[in-house]
Amino acid sequence: MKILLIEDEPELQKSIKQYFEVEGNVVEIASDFSKAQQKIAIYDYDCILVDITLPNGSGLDLITEIKLKKSKAGIIIISAKNSLDDKIFGLDLGADDYLPKPFHLSELNSRIKALIRRKNFDGSLEIVVNEIRILPADRSVYVNNATVTLTSKEYDLLLYFIANKNRVVSKNALAEHLWGDDADRLDNYDFIYNHVKNLRKKLLEKKCEDYLQTVYGLGYNFKLQE
Repeated sequence: MKILLIEDEPELQKSIKQYFEVEGNVVEIASDFSKAQQKIAIYDYDCILVDITLPNGSGLDLITEIKLKKSKAGIIIISAKNSLDDKIFGLDLGADDYLPKPFHLSELNSRIKALIRRKNFDGSLEIVVNEIRILPADRSVYVNNATVTLTSKEYDLLLYFIANKNRVVSKNALAEHLWGDDADRLDNYDFIYNHVKNLRKKLLEKKCEDYLQTVYGLGYNFKLQE
């Protein structure tokens, strides 16, 4: 999962980034309003955590920009401003949830997971795609009831493909999803090919249908019959 954290408190930035990276996520940080505007305009995210009070602007205005971009990202407001008016205004602007500071990181983690389930997987605790079954709570994958051992990146790739099934996803989008802003500094995307090849091999070894199609010059399509 790729998360954008819009927050100006260094200690909170550090604790959230460390916690969610250990969970296998990519976490990008924007410390002020302008930096957040740039990232929202250029990159795509699965979830955006936004503080209301920021240097040089309001997080509420950023929510408006996110919605104007028609981003698919889930939005959670994290704020010390725990007034009813702020909650109502933020949610009416398009935020999906509101968590007042201080909060436990485990609660934030559970809220993000619940948000992603609602947005991408109809709220289900398990994701079933024909013979593939995924349990996001423990990042486990089964094909025909047999365990498939995936690396963290392969797991993230599979989930991203399924969330975007029957759509061509570019190598650039895959690189950004797996490596965040660091993808801009890469010379090529050969590593994407290797991760996709390994993922496909592991699925096929468990007698999984070959859903991953290469779209030459564009990227990949996780193709399902509808």
